Parts: sequence; C-alpha cells; structure tokens
Amino acid sequence: MAEPTEQTAGTPSYDPAAEVVDLCRDLIRIDTSNYGDDDGPGERKAAEHVAALLDEVGIEARLYEGDPGRTSVVASWGGPVGSGDRGALLLHGHLDVVPAEASDWQVDPFAGEVRDGYLWGRGAVDMKDFDAMLLSVVRARQRAGRVPERPVVLCFTADEEAGGHGGAEVLVEHHREELEHCTEAVGEVGGFSATIGGRRLYLIEAAEKGMAWMRLTARGRAGHGSMINHENAVTALSAAVARIGAHEWPVRLTPTMKVLLASVAEMAGTEATPENAEALVEEFGTASRMLGAVLRNTANPTMLGAGYKVNVIPTEATAHVDGRFLPGYEDEFFATLAELCGDDVSIDFISKQAPWETPYEGALVEAMTRSLMAEDPDAVVAPYLMSGGTDAKHFNKLGLRSYGFAPLRLPADLDFTALFHGVDERVPVDALEFGSRVLDRFLEDI
Repeated sequence: MAEPTEQTAGTPSYDPAAEVVDLCRDLIRIDTSNYGDDDGPGERKAAEHVAALLDEVGIEARLYEGDPGRTSVVASWGGPVGSGDRGALLLHGHLDVVPAEASDWQVDPFAGEVRDGYLWGRGAVDMKDFDAMLLSVVRARQRAGRVPERPVVLCFTADEEAGGHGGAEVLVEHHREELEHCTEAVGEVGGFSATIGGRRLYLIEAAEKGMAWMRLTARGRAGHGSMINHENAVTALSAAVARIGAHEWPVRLTPTMKVLLASVAEMAGTEATPENAEALVEEFGTASRMLGAVLRNTANPTMLGAGYKVNVIPTEATAHVDGRFLPGYEDEFFATLAELCGDDVSIDFISKQAPWETPYEGALVEAMTRSLMAEDPDAVVAPYLMSGGTDAKHFNKLGLRSYGFAPLRLPADLDFTALFHGVDERVPVDALEFGSRVLDRFLEDI
C-alpha cells in the first residue's frame, strides 16, 4: 500500500489529525468519573456520543451494558471477517476516568481548556486522548474511502478504571461473538516518548503486571482498652501491614524488560545486567517511577479500618493492599505475601487478574515501529512492561496478542507519568496531532 503522505499530498482535504483536538475536548467535557461503585455518572452519555460520531460516517455502532449506565461501544470496520490470514485487529480504549477534585486543579478538570499548547482535563492522557486519535483517524479514513483491507473491531469500553468488570469483562463473557474473530489487539499506555541523552525512545507496551487488590483481615478477642489483651486484631494486622510495606522485593527481569534495558544500555554505551537494571531505569528521569516498579513485584498497603470507640478493643481489623506481580513470578508473589501476613491474617481478593506478556515480534510490531520512525526518524522504539492494568487483561482471555500503542511525542521536560490519575492532567496539542498521524500510518500498514 502507498504511504499515507503520498496520498494526502494529492488529497488536501484528507487530514487524520484535523478533528483530534476538538474530539478530545468534547470527550473530556463529558464527565465519566468512575468511583469504583454505583456512584458517578457512568459512561452512557460518552458512549452515545462516540456511537453518533461513528454512525455519522457510516460505521454502525452497537452499545452494550452490564449494569445500567456502564456502557461500551463496539463497531466493525475494515475488510470482511475472514479476509486475510491474520484475523481481525481489535483497537480498544476506555471511556471512564478517575475522579478529579476541582479545587486541586489550575483549571476546571471537565472544561477541556486549551492553554499554553496543552489540552487540559481529566482523561487527557488516560485515555480520552487515544479515543480521540482513533476516532479522528477512523472518521477521516472512512470519509476518504481509505478503509483497511484487514477486518478491524473498534471498541470503547466502560469501567476500565475499576478493573474492567463492567466493561471489557462483560464483552468477553457475554458478547464474545463481537471479538472471537480477533487475533491481535492494540490499546492504551504505549507509544509515548521518553528522552534519554537528548534522544527520544518510544515505549510500546508488550506486557503487564498482574493485579491483586486484596483485603487483609485479622480477628481477635474484643475487650476493654484498659486491660491486657494478647489477641488484639489491630496489633496483628498492623504488624502484617508493616512487614508488607517494608518488604524489599528482589529484581526480576522479564523478557520484555531485558529488551528495553538492552536498548537503553546501548544508548548509554554500556551493557544491561540485573545488577545495573535500576541504574538504567534512572535514565528515564521522572518516568522511572513507573518503570522502576516493573523490575520487581510490589505490594502497597492503601487502606486501614478497625474499631468504633477508643476504649474498646475490636474483634476485627482490616487493611487493603494493592499488589502487582510480574509475568512468571505469580507463585513467588503469593507465597511471599502469605509469609508476610502470617497465620493470624487472612487474605481475600477484591480483584485478581493475571499478568500477560506478548513476544515483541511480528508484523504488528513492525508496523508500529515503521509508523513511529516515519514521523520521528531519529527515534528508538522498544517494548516495556506496564506497572498498572488495562483492559488487555480481559481481552487476552481470548488468546489475543496484545500491545499498548497510543503514540505521543512528548517534551523532554514533561513529567508525563505523573499525569496519570494526577492533578492538572494535560496533553500537548501537537502530541495529539502527532499521534493521529502515526496511527494513520499504522492503519495503512496493518
């Protein structure tokens, strides 16, 4: 197929980035805050908006709900099912966002304000930016008659910020017919740049840590606060939480991180080893807070609860822990956690999702690399392992090869990873336009 730039040169009206800023701003202005319970507005309004944008250019969209208001959008695009030999490609993004406290922000988090070359608002980087880039490119291609020969499934999900149980999981468990012909998937948190030694390195997500959101419970004997009590639930729980919080998990290098660190080592003029892994990650500057977390398992206590009166020793005390474990190290993680908790503390799972790792090879990887290099020829492209979780955990149950590829060319001084779920979330306008051009090239090449 011809390069996109060759076709756009003869078709001045075709611009895959033409709508991206407006589309992203409109999505930000639809509050889809997900509080992790039944509170919040849900995604219905945003889903209907996306469906209308697709319907407007002749792409039929379908809405699915697990619970009222938890609405996902699915649409078929591209060539007919069964064409080609690689199956369909799933392109997915989520519509919900984490809540934002307006008083903490410089701008209204749901105003979609453009200021100083950035589009500000909750969801600007997680992940209404990718939703907008995808919609901008798909709408432009559909209007120009430049539809991929490969079958494509477009999917905009609900509830990702609460584990995806009301969105992607609903589609996988109850509407599998929409996805069963897909063999590969591309979603969020990849394709963004980090600057190392003055050179940009684009990180493509090829793996994810597993997730274990856990409730720890200690039970003891209730009694008066003035008396001796050797079966104090608060004491037992506090000791376990302290052990978990202070535990030093060992460095473990997965195949994905070995490839990334080898690339960084080459840029730094050295070699990658387990011993210098942490030093190499420091080359990423502020992004090391995320990449440092994928060199090892992690378990962070996040909530504590016990008692109802200062002079009453309670029967029960609870804590919540956010655990993340590397692909291939699940058994080690849970064995260590059980040892740290001890016999007096039980573990229940609020959400438990497996890690995944896709080999960084094949035609899809080559297409992502070519599309980035065409827009930024001096860049380096490498895989990485993501510390958080995405809807890929659910879609991978179907056996899909998954990657994260939401391309953004970022300023070297932008603390990008701090913007995920952070205050003053924002994305450079020119990065949105860059990402749209890269995605357009990618779709030309799939």
